[in-house]
Amino acid sequence: MPKFIFVTGGVVSSVGKGITTASLGRILKSRGISVTIQKLDPYLNVDPGTMSPYQHGEVFVTSDGAETDLDLGHYERFIDQDLSQASSVTSGQVYLSVLERERRGDYLGGTIQAVPHLTNEIKARIRAAADSARADVIICEVGGTVGDIEGQTFIEAIRQMRHEEPRENHLSVHVTFLPWVGATGELKTKPTQHSVRELRSMGIQPDVIITRSDHPVSREICDKIALFCDVDPAAVIPLETVSSIYEVPLILEERGLGAYVIDRLGLTGGRDLAEWREMVDRLKHPAGSVEVAVVGKYVELHDAYMSVKESLAHAGIANGVEASIRWVHAEDLETREPAAVLQGVDGIIVPGGFGERGWEGKVRAATYARTRGIPYFGLCLGMQVMVTEFARNVCGMEGANSTEFDPESPYPVISLLEEQLGVTRKGGTMRLGAYPCRLTPGSVAAAAYGTDMVSERHRHRWEFNNRYRAELETAGLVVSGISPDGALVEISEIGGHPFMLGTQFHPELQSRPNRPHPLFREFVAAAAAHRRAASQQPEGAAVAATG
Repeated sequence: MPKFIFVTGGVVSSVGKGITTASLGRILKSRGISVTIQKLDPYLNVDPGTMSPYQHGEVFVTSDGAETDLDLGHYERFIDQDLSQASSVTSGQVYLSVLERERRGDYLGGTIQAVPHLTNEIKARIRAAADSARADVIICEVGGTVGDIEGQTFIEAIRQMRHEEPRENHLSVHVTFLPWVGATGELKTKPTQHSVRELRSMGIQPDVIITRSDHPVSREICDKIALFCDVDPAAVIPLETVSSIYEVPLILEERGLGAYVIDRLGLTGGRDLAEWREMVDRLKHPAGSVEVAVVGKYVELHDAYMSVKESLAHAGIANGVEASIRWVHAEDLETREPAAVLQGVDGIIVPGGFGERGWEGKVRAATYARTRGIPYFGLCLGMQVMVTEFARNVCGMEGANSTEFDPESPYPVISLLEEQLGVTRKGGTMRLGAYPCRLTPGSVAAAAYGTDMVSERHRHRWEFNNRYRAELETAGLVVSGISPDGALVEISEIGGHPFMLGTQFHPELQSRPNRPHPLFREFVAAAAAHRRAASQQPEGAAVAATG
């Protein structure tokens, strides 16, 4: 029988439940315990796929094509395993499933209620995720904050499961925030006490309380929380803010969380975080640095590019450098000279996205990278930017564009799937999840991967238009990755450039701190080489243009 760990949050949102959940997964895996993780999101959207990044940050896509909350990215990166659509449950999915069954008459005319119908559906999805993963432990994180009205059905479902499962098969972890009162110079525990009281009023007594704080938490404060919240003192774990999220598993293990959890659940296994500790040490002690410009629409909201940000950190670890980010608004490049905005960067990334805002600024960023020999990495839309720029400025295709932004373009080098493959159903125009890609021998991409076939995750509607492929290749574009049937261009490169490569897929979704994505690794290596070369150039020396 699987063990169930339920993680809730209190006092404020964004308290760190996702990182705590992921870290607990890493701790258990380090002890040889198989783990899967599930996110229970209270919002009524069926998934976050149509939500603005301003609302929910990036959309993380699983291998089987589920559009999910960004926390699933943290889960995968920390436990180093692929999750599935079973790992993402929203209230919208739960309501939709129940209402569809009611419409079919499955409930035989009965009155449909939150209890038992919604709670039964939630419990079934939790147990199904555990069964499909065949894991020893499933960790379920409940989104939002205890007391939110929209989260009550999830809390009630968890209460019922705690009643239905043997005592040794479930554990409740509550993550709260300790505010600092500057006037008195002290941390306050009262909000945590109230949060636990709210949780207990809904039938759940937490077994573990993790106290988040921006200041050191004393043993006296932990003992006070243990006393007033009726929790074992050893189960009150302080977790102060740290410089890197990858330090969190080490801190929680050091403070006894792993030992407490396996003892409480009757599990066995010796801890071994040596590899993780070595990785964190390399992260915190780089031998050098590079600066990468990320040119996008939502750069003021870093959560919109969470996987890109983390993938750069992973690649930095592999190359022994700190990969710092210069966040650049694509729209700024439409009104200012690119040199004024991008001067001094060692590499440029144009990440994925939808919509016209900032498109021409991204194209100008690609021109700047191509003509100055600066490493460029285009992710999904970023590849389409690179191809459009090359068509316009190297092939002489004036007005070349994506039909997403100019349906009347004389050179639609990027077009919808339906224009190429006969796809007409709107939902079918989005390619989601993992697809195979055959690599071209001798290309930068093939050298990076070290193999001839890979699988990568997609999330897009528009594609490289094969009508222009021969002309672009003649001018120096290299198609270095293609679908096995030869129909879809997945990776393209600019020949003769130190590193100018674009992917139709999202490589950032599969990068891990202990196993960086090969293309990110080689991009950061190229950025480091560019920095070394720039440091040896006489001041004011020009960089030879390519193309």
